[in-house]
Amino acid sequence: MINISLCMIVKNESDILRRCLDSDKGIADEIIIRDTGTKDNTKEKAGEYTDKIYDYMWEDDFAKARNFAFSKASCDYIFSADADEMLDAANQLALLQLKSVLLPEIDIVQMKYVNCVKGNSVYNSRKELRPKLFRRLRTFEWISPIHETIRLNPVVFDSDIEIMH
Repeated sequence: MINISLCMIVKNESDILRRCLDSDKGIADEIIIRDTGTKDNTKEKAGEYTDKIYDYMWEDDFAKARNFAFSKASCDYIFSADADEMLDAANQLALLQLKSVLLPEIDIVQMKYVNCVKGNSVYNSRKELRPKLFRRLRTFEWISPIHETIRLNPVVFDSDIEIMH
């Protein structure tokens, strides 16, 4: 079975952070939080789940912040999450099952990103595949300061796991 580092960047997420971390805590073997300038009690809430909380002077660059969080990971795979994302019970189970059978040649697992926003939305689709789980020993680099993405050339597995946004 693989082990997973959950890596997040956060700022003023105290209202929603617990929901995200509760949905991931049975899956993640390690939680790494990169705080980008919180003014509320986000860090205190994060401290209920991990002692790996790192302050970061915001430089208008999401990719740089994520690269730092990834650099602190020590598990086989890295799960990248945002505080406004969560796994429901069925998808928690699906990810736990995947965790027990994932083949080591898989570099990235894509998951279906489910946009739960009602009414007007800037999203082009309700569900889309996004890379969410990354093999740590492969060097992945986040690029683009806004709408950051991973520079890709890996072996990718498209899963049916859904992340609620």
